Amino acid sequence: MHKVKRDIDKLKHPNSRKTISMVKKMKKHEKKDDKKLGTHVKQNLVGEKILWFKERIPEDCAVLSKEQILELIEQYLARFDEELEQIALKNSIGQRRNRQHASREDIINITKKREVEEFATCGLELPDLMDHQQMKVLKNWNGELRFLQHFKLKRICRKHLT
Repeated sequence: MHKVKRDIDKLKHPNSRKTISMVKKMKKHEKKDDKKLGTHVKQNLVGEKILWFKERIPEDCAVLSKEQILELIEQYLARFDEELEQIALKNSIGQRRNRQHASREDIINITKKREVEEFATCGLELPDLMDHQQMKVLKNWNGELRFLQHFKLKRICRKHLT
């Protein structure tokens, strides 16, 4: 990548075939890097979600019932409620008209709305907590993102749990 940039600086004419070819290579590398970054971000989000559920599963359970899964998911959807209350409290105190922590509050509200809508319609993507093998994999998982591929993720929605 750096070599390509140095070579471009050496070239005499900006519209030469060699320059155009090098610019094309640079753009290709940039697109590849952007895709890698997007994949890492998505993996990180999925990993955080699975880790949240792993930390809240009872140690003695081999599998969870539908009621337990529903309760866990409802706790997951309400995980930001306390922070939203704190922000509302900070905004109510004082004489300022503008909202403090507005961007954080907006991000939380958008995330919460999207997750609630997903759970109501197509479902949240989670490991199958009613399967012995998947529960074993989840309990043995140490939180490393490279082991996410061992999970068989399943979309779980509200209508399947009631």
